[in-house]
Amino acid sequence: MKENYMVCNCMQVSYGDIEDALHTHETFPSVLEAFKGVQLATKCSTGCGGCHQKVLDIISELMMAPSADNA
Repeated sequence: MKENYMVCNCMQVSYGDIEDALHTHETFPSVLEAFKGVQLATKCSTGCGGCHQKVLDIISELMMAPSADNA
């Protein structure tokens, strides 16, 4: 159910949308670079900006998670 969690209400971006946008790129050198890429793909955090920290936290969580390839 986590993937259905609405992170950005202004742009209707869910956790799953952020995860999908993050995985469309092979690598990002940093969380901030990943944020820029996710923001371009989803438009999250371009409205009121209230979700900015939530988006950064989700990106950090996803980048730190062990990949299925390494399991």
